[in-house]
Amino acid sequence: MTSGCRYDIIRMAKGQTPSTPPVYSKGDERMNFIISGKNLTVSDSLRTAIEDKLSKLDRYFTPDTEVHVTLSVEKERQKIEVTIPVKGGIIRSEQVSNDMYVSIDLVEEVIERQLRKYKTKIVDKKQSGGNFQQAYVDREFEEDEQIRIIRSKKFDIKPMYPEDACVQMELLGHNFYVFCNAETDQVNVVYKRKGNTYGLIEPDA
Repeated sequence: MTSGCRYDIIRMAKGQTPSTPPVYSKGDERMNFIISGKNLTVSDSLRTAIEDKLSKLDRYFTPDTEVHVTLSVEKERQKIEVTIPVKGGIIRSEQVSNDMYVSIDLVEEVIERQLRKYKTKIVDKKQSGGNFQQAYVDREFEEDEQIRIIRSKKFDIKPMYPEDACVQMELLGHNFYVFCNAETDQVNVVYKRKGNTYGLIEPDA
């Protein structure tokens, strides 16, 4: 087993663990906002800006929908991550700028664009109730472009440890590598991150 690799673990369908406790906020007709900060304190003004901006999504989601929001700061990078669990998947976006309020504006615009552009991929028209407003389920949107898979590739997935997978990824010159984790016997993915570190994606147990 090769040592010396640094990697973070991301478990699918799990939100990132915040360094400060999340705060839950819910209005009578608003979605349920769960807001937390990493390396910063979420001020009342930031919380209000998030709730006011993301409340524009009320037209798409039912009031009982949870919206997980994580704010983080690294040097001049002001990042917001928004994750909305829905039936059969998640809606997610993250935006970075040098101003957190700009990032908040951008993330709402991106999520709304996703909801309009990929509506037929996100929700089955036969689906009623759930996390989506019925008006959104019934409405037709024009898709700007179709999702096309133009290439597929098959390969053997070999059992190995995450550190060894990082080495194989580097040898191949790839940004990610799919392998079978010898410790869990599950399919995992390692990927390159900034600062000569690595990430590990594994399915939720």
